[in-house]
Amino acid sequence: MRAFSYERASSVRNAAEAASQHQDARFIAGGTNLLDLMKLEIEKPSHLIDVNGLGLDAIEPTSEGGLRIGALVRNTDLAADERVRRDYPLLSRALVAGASGQLRNKATTAGNLLQRTRCPYFYDTNQPCNKRQPGSGCSAIGGYTRQLGVIGVSDACIATHPSDMAVAMRALDAVVETVKPDGSERSISISEFYRLPGDTPHIETELQRDELITSVVLPAPVGGKHIYRKVRDRASYAFALVSVAAVIEPDGSGKVAVGGVAHKPWRVEAAERELPNGARAAAAVLMAGARPTQENKFKIDLVERTLGAVLAEARA
Repeated sequence: MRAFSYERASSVRNAAEAASQHQDARFIAGGTNLLDLMKLEIEKPSHLIDVNGLGLDAIEPTSEGGLRIGALVRNTDLAADERVRRDYPLLSRALVAGASGQLRNKATTAGNLLQRTRCPYFYDTNQPCNKRQPGSGCSAIGGYTRQLGVIGVSDACIATHPSDMAVAMRALDAVVETVKPDGSERSISISEFYRLPGDTPHIETELQRDELITSVVLPAPVGGKHIYRKVRDRASYAFALVSVAAVIEPDGSGKVAVGGVAHKPWRVEAAERELPNGARAAAAVLMAGARPTQENKFKIDLVERTLGAVLAEARA
């Protein structure tokens, strides 16, 4: 691990200001992804800004009837919160499906959203990777691709976003709140928060370099059946091959986001209009334009079958 300087932020604005003063600064809270990448010298920050003391660890009701989740709320606490379990069970189930208990105890809400979109070649510093070194090439293309992206991919990157929580947040229409060094605040819909790889896969979100996430806001609860179904190679501690986060109304309409298939949580509102017509009709729209490889083309059928299982569970 390379040498770095370190400071504890005294306020939200102070944290953003500190980041603006260091070209290679990173915020750190739980560090469950960042520290691993630093040990591998994939992430090479010259300065770490500890935000654990900023008090952003509360879950509070909003005036619109939703919830404001502090950026530092740990995944375990969020999944166990009575209001989340009652009104947003989709989110609670997605969190429990992710990582291990030890990681959930450390990982934060903001950190979960910001974990790097990655693949095995991203971790191998002997292999070219456009996410590590822009313009160097993508070793995954033409390599082993079984777990990698099938839609929204580009000639520069076919990695998939690893977060279960982010898929649920996308289905729930969450909004990410941030602060900049000048104290100005911004609200970013989760639908606009993540970027597709295009020619710049190393730029994964719409955040500016010195912009700090302060909270994530959920809108007022919606009715219907909340379901999170994750298909993976082993029963626990594994990224999704395909996951489906859904809120299904009694009439068969609803909201659906899919994980394990793209560089970001994948949702196509036009596909949701086909839900009353069944999984095949909805999946056809959801996965239109997919560019699978020979090794991962099974994911196209797996999305349809997993969505079918979700719809069957909702009807039951």
